[in-house]
Amino acid sequence: MDNISIDELHDLVQDMGENNLILDVRSPEEYSAGHIEGSQNTPHEEVSGISEDLKAYDNVYVHCKMGGRAKMASEALINAGLDNIVCVGNGGMERWMQMGWPVNK
Repeated sequence: MDNISIDELHDLVQDMGENNLILDVRSPEEYSAGHIEGSQNTPHEEVSGISEDLKAYDNVYVHCKMGGRAKMASEALINAGLDNIVCVGNGGMERWMQMGWPVNK
C-alpha cells in the first residue's frame, strides 16, 4: 500500500485523471460539512462492500479527517484483494480545511 500526505494529494488533484478516485471514508455528516470536489463518500466501516467497484480505478486515494480511519479502510481494501489503494495521512481533511483549500458542501 502506498502512503501519501494530504499535501501531496492536494498537489495531485488538479491533474488527476478520470480513472482515479478520492474516497472520503468519514461519516456522511462530516462529508456534507465539507469535502474535496469530485470525492466519493463511503464510511470506513462500509468500504469492503464497494471493493469490487473500486477495482476499476487506477488509484483510489483513501482519506478521512486525520488519517486513522483512512488507514483502517485502506487495510480492509488491501485485504479484499485491491492493489490500487493509496492511503492519505498526515492531517487529512482537517489540514485541508486549515490550509484554506477549496471544499464542496
